[in-house]
Amino acid sequence: MHPLLTPINRFALYLFAWVPLAGILIYLMAVPGRLGWLDATALIVPLCLIYQFVCLSAWYSCKAVPIQKSTAQRLWLTHVLAAAILSLLWVLLAKLLAYGLSEMAAFQGINSRFSSQVPILFGAGFLLYLLSVASHYVILAIEDSNKAEVRIQETSILARDAELKALKAQVNPHFLFNSLNSISALTSVDPAKAREMCILLAEFLRMTLGLGEKASVPFSEELSLLHRYLAIEKVRFGARLQMEEDIAQVSKSLALPPLLLQPLVENAITHGIANLPDGGTLRLSGRSHNGRVLLAIENTFDPDSTPMRKSGLGLKNVRDRLEARYGKEASMRVSAEDAKFRVELSFPTDTQEVKA
Repeated sequence: MHPLLTPINRFALYLFAWVPLAGILIYLMAVPGRLGWLDATALIVPLCLIYQFVCLSAWYSCKAVPIQKSTAQRLWLTHVLAAAILSLLWVLLAKLLAYGLSEMAAFQGINSRFSSQVPILFGAGFLLYLLSVASHYVILAIEDSNKAEVRIQETSILARDAELKALKAQVNPHFLFNSLNSISALTSVDPAKAREMCILLAEFLRMTLGLGEKASVPFSEELSLLHRYLAIEKVRFGARLQMEEDIAQVSKSLALPPLLLQPLVENAITHGIANLPDGGTLRLSGRSHNGRVLLAIENTFDPDSTPMRKSGLGLKNVRDRLEARYGKEASMRVSAEDAKFRVELSFPTDTQEVKA
């Protein structure tokens, strides 16, 4: 479809642009030449109505001879020859029109008066067609630029999605590796607990089987997964592992990237509570404020035996996933004070519907 034909307002603008061009041609025919204002108007108005559609054909010749892939010789030969041929046909049409008008009493003799104006009309038609060619090349350049921008955006989206999938794919193997290590340690100490942990692990993995295909999950579903994970860890730690939640009920319907919190909880247990003889408490808080999701995970740890980990795999994975999805709109703050390790997440509320 010709770009000037749709939408209708663009086509209307193109037609309106011919009004001043027709006025200039009427002036050239009437003032310097032998035609009167009425004669010039009667000739030029129908000629311009026809020629404005003829000039639209430049779109197809411009597409057939792209300016980036054609030599200057081919460009000039194609368009100058087309301009000459169409201008000649336009002049012949003008002569036929002048001959027809001369049969009317009001325009008697207009065909002879018009003969001296033929060079002016031919030159005007030649220049108008070349102007149309130049305009269509500009339109083609804009279209190519828009298509390139769309391709860049699509490539960026595909790259981001690939990165998010790769980051999400790291979560389960990392967790599975740690869980299998725990099961292996329990087999020689407490085989019954090892069997119980295997069953809980199988249930957890069944729950997470389809998460890799989801862009977002409700906070309530993420909490359910965390509870399953903590049930696995409590087999090993027993009463040494405690969890507290401070989550507003309305926040449970918020959309989160799947398995966003599990690596943080895993870090809190592995590098914090596991190193305390008496165990410790894991605290999870969540709320929304001014269109943002605010989450925090805090755990007790031994500052003398556990170095502060700001760049571990779990923390890096969460930071990279937030950055890939939300860019600079997301933030992650890690701190360790008074034997408490805290991770705070902040990112925009996802207004899109959570995909099941």
